[in-house]
Amino acid sequence: MSGKSFFVDLTKCTACRGCQIACKQWNKLPAEQTRNHGSHQNPMDVSAITYKTVHMKEVADDKGFMAAWLFFPEQCRHCTEPPCKMTADTYDDQAILQDEVTGAITFTEKTKDLPDFEEIRESCPYNIPRQNAETKVMTKCTMCLDRVQNGLVPACVQSCPTGTMNFGDRDEMLALAEKRLAEVQKKYPEAVLGDADMTRVIYLFQTPPQQYHDFAVASVTMPGPMDRKAMFAKLFGSTSRSKA
Repeated sequence: MSGKSFFVDLTKCTACRGCQIACKQWNKLPAEQTRNHGSHQNPMDVSAITYKTVHMKEVADDKGFMAAWLFFPEQCRHCTEPPCKMTADTYDDQAILQDEVTGAITFTEKTKDLPDFEEIRESCPYNIPRQNAETKVMTKCTMCLDRVQNGLVPACVQSCPTGTMNFGDRDEMLALAEKRLAEVQKKYPEAVLGDADMTRVIYLFQTPPQQYHDFAVASVTMPGPMDRKAMFAKLFGSTSRSKA
């Protein structure tokens, strides 16, 4: 499998939110109207005008003391077999596109004409798609396709000061991910790569993914990998997941 991929090394993330701000700036997205939720995390989730946000999770030990403060910069995973596109294609195969060179999944203006936004959102095992309430256009991370097509890395990667965010040819990112996993497991035996075989955003978790975020990996909310068979079974033969 060719194309591009991200490798996100969560062991290096300090939650500086440089990636979150860079995404806003490059995509010319307005600020969210927010309030204090008792956490440094802000905003609390992705939205139609926030394609990337850094989730922050305090994890306690068995005595109730904080054992870890985990940071998870969330974005669209750019699935290799995207269920959102498979769903949209039943109505209009130009509403959601998959770039042949990079593998990036992009939502077009035609998403506003799809009959059921919730159907698209619920097809995503990561709960990513959002819809502009006024225009009805669906939105999410674009992989900064305009930058990548001009030889640049995505804005979030360009802004990262710690080496958390990496981007390049898929084979190189997978090799880097496997190398770092072997190193990290010496200190954190539970470390894993999240859905590396089915997405183009490969996260390295130092602890079980569910400790970071409810939708960190597909297996947290769905049984097993999300292949075509599983996707169609979910769409037509099972109940919907609860949404964030």
